[in-house]
Amino acid sequence: MKLILAPMEGLADFWVRQALTDVGDYDWCVSEFVRVSGLLLPPKVFYRWCPELKLGARTRAGTPVHLQLLGSEPDCMAENAVRAVSLGAPAIDLNFGCPAKTVNRHRGGAVLLDEPEVVHAVTAAVREAVPTNVPVSVKMRLGNEDDGRALDNARAVVEAGAAWLTVHGRTKRQGYKPPAFWDRIGRIREVVSIPVIANGEIWTADDAARARLESGCEDLMLGRGAVADPRLVSVLRHGAESDWNAILPILQQFWVDVAGTGTDAQLAGRIKQWLSYLRRRWPQAAQLLEQLKRETRPEVIARILADFVPVT
Repeated sequence: MKLILAPMEGLADFWVRQALTDVGDYDWCVSEFVRVSGLLLPPKVFYRWCPELKLGARTRAGTPVHLQLLGSEPDCMAENAVRAVSLGAPAIDLNFGCPAKTVNRHRGGAVLLDEPEVVHAVTAAVREAVPTNVPVSVKMRLGNEDDGRALDNARAVVEAGAAWLTVHGRTKRQGYKPPAFWDRIGRIREVVSIPVIANGEIWTADDAARARLESGCEDLMLGRGAVADPRLVSVLRHGAESDWNAILPILQQFWVDVAGTGTDAQLAGRIKQWLSYLRRRWPQAAQLLEQLKRETRPEVIARILADFVPVT
């Protein structure tokens, strides 16, 4: 079973990828998307979204980082994929799943699932442009407004030469509202000849087992569930227990890592964002978030993290 850390815009940035791969045995992770819109981007843009390119395209734990591109213009996507590979990207992932309105308005992400011919053209152009030893993969949703073209898009991806396909089991219209329709991922898996990776609404080991059973997929991509429980990948791989005493040191190290990488308010917002996911599983995280709620001073946040004792 392969386990992959999902690309998550505005959530799984460089530092969160470091933290999660430090404690979890992922096969690879995928960067936040680099948006391509008509221009060959300078190297600094790729480094901004995927700083690991300067580190051998691996996290400090040694987990490979694949670079994700988002756009709708085949030639421009191909040109930027070549640049990404020249900067060290070991694989290129193409985003046809982002549900954000700001992205969709500019013909990016999940809205392109209404146009299987564009999905094919972009994938084929990138596949043809980059060296044959560099995998090109696709991440998509079941569809835009509905899943009526799911199989058409999947076939387009295969015909264009993608090495594997990751499917989030919801349409753009469904957003992140439960449930994820893992069985519909299974319908895609049945008609394509490349590996299919199931994604969406995998928060626990039980969810993972059901996702694999209903989709028939061997491999899983973990997204928000991995943020809510950083040890989820270890639970799935090794049957390990996940407890709060293992989670708090991850937060403490994260706070050390991000020191000086943004304004006080930005950094405080980052750790509060993470705690808002953690409290889904851990009541201790809710208590800690309450203590930090109005705080932005880095030294005070560090002290609260160091001294935190949950109320039982």
